[in-house]
Amino acid sequence: MLLSAPDEEVLAAAEELAEELRNAQRESTQFEFDSLLRRCNDAITEEIGVDYGSVCDVDDCC
Repeated sequence: MLLSAPDEEVLAAAEELAEELRNAQRESTQFEFDSLLRRCNDAITEEIGVDYGSVCDVDDCC
């Protein structure tokens, strides 16, 4: 699959976010991490107009 430069940038940003979330999960309590994850989902939803939380369930890593 060929990706355009913007697509590659989006994937790179998503991978960076995933790595930061993994680090945060290791360094915080479950409550703190869940709160952070909800704030991330809200920010993504606001930015792209898709209810990210319903697409990617918090209990399951997608």
